[in-house]
Amino acid sequence: MKKYWGKHWGKHWGKLGSAFLIILIIALCLKACIRADIPEDYTLKLSDSSIDNIVYPEENKNITIKGVDFLQTQAPAGNFGGELVISTIGEGPKTFNPCNTKDATSSSMAGMLYDGLLTTEPRTGEVIPLLAKDFEVNENDYIIHLRHGITWTDGKLITADDVMYTYKEVVFKGLGNPSSMENMKVEGKLPEIEKIDDYTVKFTTAKPFAPFLRQLSYPIVPKHYFKPYSDKGESEFNAFLNPNTPPEEIVSNGAFKLKEYVAAQRVVFVRNPNYYKINTKDERLPYLDKVVYMIVGDTNNEILKFEAGELDLLSIRGENVARYKIKEPESDYKIYNLGPDTGTLFLIINLNNRKNNEGKWNVDPKKQKWFGNRDFRAAIDWAVDRKNMVQNIAQGVAKPLFTAESLNSIYLNKYIKGHPKDKSVAEKSLEKAGFYNKNGILYDSDGNRVEFDLYTNAGVLEREALGVMIKQDLEDLGMKVNFKPIEFNTLVNKLSNTNDWDMAIMGLTGSPLEPHDGKNVWKSNGPLHIFNQRPQNYTVDDRLEWEKELDEIFEQGALKLTFEERKPIYDRYQTIIYNQKPIIYLYSPIRIAAIRKKFKNIFPTPLSGLVYNLDEIYIDKGEIK
Repeated sequence: MKKYWGKHWGKHWGKLGSAFLIILIIALCLKACIRADIPEDYTLKLSDSSIDNIVYPEENKNITIKGVDFLQTQAPAGNFGGELVISTIGEGPKTFNPCNTKDATSSSMAGMLYDGLLTTEPRTGEVIPLLAKDFEVNENDYIIHLRHGITWTDGKLITADDVMYTYKEVVFKGLGNPSSMENMKVEGKLPEIEKIDDYTVKFTTAKPFAPFLRQLSYPIVPKHYFKPYSDKGESEFNAFLNPNTPPEEIVSNGAFKLKEYVAAQRVVFVRNPNYYKINTKDERLPYLDKVVYMIVGDTNNEILKFEAGELDLLSIRGENVARYKIKEPESDYKIYNLGPDTGTLFLIINLNNRKNNEGKWNVDPKKQKWFGNRDFRAAIDWAVDRKNMVQNIAQGVAKPLFTAESLNSIYLNKYIKGHPKDKSVAEKSLEKAGFYNKNGILYDSDGNRVEFDLYTNAGVLEREALGVMIKQDLEDLGMKVNFKPIEFNTLVNKLSNTNDWDMAIMGLTGSPLEPHDGKNVWKSNGPLHIFNQRPQNYTVDDRLEWEKELDEIFEQGALKLTFEERKPIYDRYQTIIYNQKPIIYLYSPIRIAAIRKKFKNIFPTPLSGLVYNLDEIYIDKGEIK
């Protein structure tokens, strides 16, 4: 599912897992089934010579030792000890409950604590086991075989009961983030789930369902620890594992455990000595003693801390790429080009025309009239100068974006070419919509001056610069734009819960392999349908015609099983968004990252990034302090 994208480093949605070993005929059948939603010629390579000499490890293996089914990495064995310090911008995580994350920062940090049944292979995009030892697919039956003998951090065994609880009592009841429940529905029906034995679970969907295996990356949580809170209802469950939770109380299954959270300063994770992944010497991973997220105020502060040696990893903004590249040969860091970002960056417009529970309009009625007019939105699209953004904000290290799919998505609609800024076209669109310009000030047909607020999250200088530039572009049309950068979590709450906003510059995480992950954004009742957010359990059918078509697309697309069948369907949804413009896409940054050379087992991929395999990363022995 898509989540709000702030600015942070951490694991991407794909964790490094292993391929399972079963007899050859079954393996080949499964492989064909798993890869049906990926084009035959799928390759996603880095465009940087820095990876030419990287030798990627072979597939992981299942190894059983004294009745315990371990996952054995084939990456080179390394040294134990040391820490990796990463940065995050904002106030830090809102929760450590992996079932209740709605923003990328919280999701990334909860992802440090909890693993799912399956994951995505970081180079090929295939679905592979993680907590599961292996799995079988038979049309609409999905049989999951769990690893025997692996445990939670409190020593209790991880069994089918935990899987049954996670799905039946959390996901299927919509606790936490309801997007997960919605993404698993087939024609409005949730899957059936059956416990076969203590280590085997079967899911059955109403029909064969292309995205289903990828939904099984959902984090599995311990029944004995979570159930007392889910039994008390939604509010109690949502408050569970808030940032004030004593770390020593948290029961988890990930490679790292929470050690410390200091608000607005840092989040510290330490290695889980009971983790089920081992190296080729049969030693338990991870290697690192600690992973520290340092909460920094803004991207300038982030740069200062990296240059002072306080951070080990830096996402390099466009204007700094050349400077860091020149210094690289004599430095203690290595730079990697990770290709276009897998998320999207955009300007979103509030189309909401409903009253809140107090009988007041969510959006000023005159603004509803403006924002609801497609020609008004088109004028904004033609007015924003993407070329200028790429050149002056991203310093050329980006490409203009016009589609709801990221530039490295296998489902990208390549027929959408976009357009340059054209003020005259923008003015004609406004005139068509009934607006007029008098002495450089834009008015609507009722004589109201066009004035509205524009928000983004403070501290991310790229977005603040975008806000200034968009403000100038729109004021050039006579609009008055009140640009208001605010704290990230405050902005997320404003967009998701209050509807008290006009426009915002935001980003969403994404998967270049699965458009269905965006169902929570594009379905008219989706929890992240933020441009026209409907209250939970809203029953009035006030969908716009193109919203109805989007609903149909995201039902149909999931029921098609091959890439060739699905591609035209998802091309159509991108065309609708491009034509209707509730969201105006800006550009796609090229991800350039630097990491200290002392860290080994760094295997970057465009799909999963730079440090997706935190459990395998180690430090040169001489560098451990």
